[in-house]
Amino acid sequence: MRIALASDHGGFEMKSHIKRHLEDRGFETLDLGTDSGEPVDYPAYGRACGEAVASGKADLGVACCGTGIGISIAANKVKGVRCALCSSVEMAEMAKRHNNANMLALGGRTLDPGAAAAITDAWLDAAFEGGRHGRRVGMLDDM
Repeated sequence: MRIALASDHGGFEMKSHIKRHLEDRGFETLDLGTDSGEPVDYPAYGRACGEAVASGKADLGVACCGTGIGISIAANKVKGVRCALCSSVEMAEMAKRHNNANMLALGGRTLDPGAAAAITDAWLDAAFEGGRHGRRVGMLDDM
């Protein structure tokens, strides 16, 4: 499985941490930048990650900015993306189980690295339940 990663400057350190964590778990990563803490515009990176997922270049995506809010909004502008901003393990599990989130957003300034890794693991390890949730996800995808 290939996971796309992207961040702005506020999420650069978090993205780097999550990239190492994913590779330690055996996942292939596609790092779409940014490559430093120099200021950049988060919409470009949210879009790039979303497009990688929507096009099939990556199976899933993780996007980071200072809070995770801006980059998740940007990613969700890409048709076919369901990016969930999660700040707890429970949110991450439900994002996958009920919403089949194909992207995860994390806040580089709001989460410590250990919590972010646990959130990422919960999201990756959860399974979409389908059923009534499948109908609802279909409605989202039709928007």
